[in-house]
Amino acid sequence: MNRFICMLALRSAWNRRLTLGMTLLSVALSAALLVGIERLRADARESFAEAVSGTDLIVGARASPVELMLYAVFRIGAATNNIGWQSFQALARDPAVTWAVPLSLGDSHRGFAVLGTTGMYFERFRHGNGRALRFTDGKPFEQLFDAVIGAEVAAAAGYRLGQRITLSHGSGTEGLTEHADKPFVVAGILARTGTAVDRTVHVSLEAIEAIHLDWRGGAPIPGVSIPPEFARKFDLQPKSITAAFIGLHNRAEVFALQRRINTMRDEALMAVMPGVALDELWQIIGTAERSLTAVSALVAVVSLIGLVAVVLAGLNERRRELAILRSIGAGPRDIFMLLTLEGLLITLGGVLLGLGFLTAGSAMFGDAALARYGIDLRPRLLAMDELPVLASIVGAGFCASLVPGYRAYRMALADGLAPRL
Repeated sequence: MNRFICMLALRSAWNRRLTLGMTLLSVALSAALLVGIERLRADARESFAEAVSGTDLIVGARASPVELMLYAVFRIGAATNNIGWQSFQALARDPAVTWAVPLSLGDSHRGFAVLGTTGMYFERFRHGNGRALRFTDGKPFEQLFDAVIGAEVAAAAGYRLGQRITLSHGSGTEGLTEHADKPFVVAGILARTGTAVDRTVHVSLEAIEAIHLDWRGGAPIPGVSIPPEFARKFDLQPKSITAAFIGLHNRAEVFALQRRINTMRDEALMAVMPGVALDELWQIIGTAERSLTAVSALVAVVSLIGLVAVVLAGLNERRRELAILRSIGAGPRDIFMLLTLEGLLITLGGVLLGLGFLTAGSAMFGDAALARYGIDLRPRLLAMDELPVLASIVGAGFCASLVPGYRAYRMALADGLAPRL
């Protein structure tokens, strides 16, 4: 008898396949949204942490660790002060340090940041899951006025190899003075990384010094202009830099070196571990993350309410069907279980379909998300930390299914067979 009832229920569901299919899709999209936001949050955090993967410490002038991290890595904000070149050289000679990459920021080009550094930057910088920088065209700078541009800079301005560009003093897009007397030549174009590298013009530290030879106090010296060909005759060793990326022989020494840097007496320096600074950043923006999660949870609740509404609305159309089931031996408990199981299966099917959507979407758009936004979306069907979220959706769907099940349970046999007046 139970098998016969289940067969009738399946045929009834097939007759209502369009309505139930739309309800199933609604639950699937809600589950995909709720789980997708959690995945996006986790993958974004991990991708941000890997924006400088391989870098053990970021060293700069004493300020807020988050401020230093945002400026040195993501080109957001401004540096409070520079650090002396002699201090950087002392750090590079420390026995615990295996490599040190200097960074000099402050100038710009059409709103894009200009970074002065050395050739080691292109060898040591890592992003994503330990990926190295890759050139789509050209090579690292060799001549004094060579420039290596990021993918977004090249795309926005349509730059090609050999094209001349000029830098501007300061950041922003308006009211800046150009270093028009010392143009640069595009020597290399980097592949897209989804990080701040894409929005950066890279030049040598010596080039940063060269374009400021005839400047004092942030302004050009009146009546003084040093041609580019004569700039090479000057001492172009930098006097200060903005920050430095540090890599260690042994990561176990990171706390000892950080303590030595933070307590230096010659200059007020600060060493920041990227992961720790990012944790502080996540605490700051945690409210926004929780708001997104709350919105997606509300969407899931609305979807489940829609499930209840659809099943309840269908009861009026199924009054005779349910009455016939009871007339052939199905008891109120069977009807209750039938309606409850139907809602539970729709919820469970929606959750599985939503996970399928997420997995397929991550596989299809993962490379684009990494290239455009720097977020490494890892395709996965289910993660252990997602089980509580999915269990809550299924549990809420089961509880919602009790409402139409109880309504059907209360229906009397005569209620379905009696003709309507």
